[in-house]
Order: sequence, then C-alpha cells, then structure tokens
Amino acid sequence: MNPMMFFFLFLALFLLAGIRIIFEYKRALKFRFGKYVKTLQPGFRWIIPIVETIQIVDIRVITINIVSQEVMTEDNVPCSIDGVVFFQIKDPEKAVLEVEEFTFAITQLSQAALRDVCGKVELDTILSKREEMGKNIKAIVESETHQWGIEISDVKIKDIQLPENMRRMMANQAEAERSRRARIILAQAEEQAADMLLLAGKKIDQSPSAIKLRLYQTLSNIAAEKNSTILFPFPEEVLPKKSKD
Repeated sequence: MNPMMFFFLFLALFLLAGIRIIFEYKRALKFRFGKYVKTLQPGFRWIIPIVETIQIVDIRVITINIVSQEVMTEDNVPCSIDGVVFFQIKDPEKAVLEVEEFTFAITQLSQAALRDVCGKVELDTILSKREEMGKNIKAIVESETHQWGIEISDVKIKDIQLPENMRRMMANQAEAERSRRARIILAQAEEQAADMLLLAGKKIDQSPSAIKLRLYQTLSNIAAEKNSTILFPFPEEVLPKKSKD
C-alpha cells in the first residue's frame, strides 16, 4: 500500500474517532490525560482520541424510588413507607468531581432522611400530612446535595403499609366516627323539626278554622285505610272557637 494513502487513511480514522455528538439535554465533561479541562455544550464536538475522554451527564429531571423503609413512629406503630425523589443536575462539573455515583448517594440520603423524619412524628401526622413530610425530607437531602451541584425538585411519599391489626382498628375508628356524625345530624334534624312543629302549632292555635281543617285532613289520612272505623267521642261544636270582640 502506498505510504501516502496509508497516512491519509490513518488520519481519516483518527479524525473520525474523535467525533462526538452531544444532545441538547446532556453535557459532556472533557478530560485530558485524566485531568478535567472543560464542559462541552450540546452539538457537534471533536476530542483528541486516546488523549482526551468525555463523561456524559444528563441534566434533565431524574426520578429515583425510595425503597420501602421499616419505620417505627413516635407513637410506636411499625409501618413500611416508600417514596420517590425528583432531582436535577445544575452543575455537571461538581456532580461528577465531588461525589462518586451521585444517584446512589441521593438514594441513600433519601432513605436515611425518610426514616429520620417519619420516626419523629405520630402515625396520624404521616397519614394526614404527606406533603409536609415530603418537604421535610427534601430539606434534609438538599442540604447535602447542594454542594454537589444537584437540586432536589421534590420528594413524595407514595405508599404507607400498616400492620393488619392497625388497619382493623383504624377501620373501627372510622366507622365509629361516621356513626357519631350520623347521630348528631339526626338529633339536629329532630331539633329543627320540633321548632317548626312548635311554630306551626302556634299559628294553628290562632285560627279555629285552621284547627278544623287540620282535623279534617287527619281524618282523611286515617280514612285511606279501608279497615278503619272513625268514632267522634264529642261533637264538632266543642272545638275551640275564635272569640268575637
């Protein structure tokens, strides 16, 4: 083979080997002989083969799960809690140079923070204030990851698993609470009905003709039953009449 052709072939392969395409949602850290040089922006980039290497970092929002953690709450109730963490790399250089495998580090921090936060409150607080618990966990994790150039977007508590006996007790408590509310509503209805009947009775007492009409209506309702016999123990004239002035 012609030495000149061999040289151009080698040069072409050398140039092609250094071509890198970096997507918009990624950044590339360039190292020369193992030393950090700079961060490459998206687009068509070229590095010196063998001499230079790059490490790709995704700057989109990344989601990782917090595996179920066994937690003993402040009121001594054992439960299993899991969640999810949303984070984004704001400084790729720090994320790579300051910590080894930042995803694993955030996972461990989140697990420890979840156990710490949920272990300091009662079960009712965890069940009713998940959003607040997530914010507390986020604050603890973010205080560590801030120096790594990583921003914690949000932390959510997904599921809370309770022992079977605790579930039954909570179901009984909820049933008792519903029964209490039903009785209160029924008592309030009886009170309102009594007030309305008292008001209607006072209005009827003011008019003898209204009393007669009410009596006839009552008799009509009773007569709807075919097997009923109605007896008048007193004549209608004894009913109270309106006094004439």
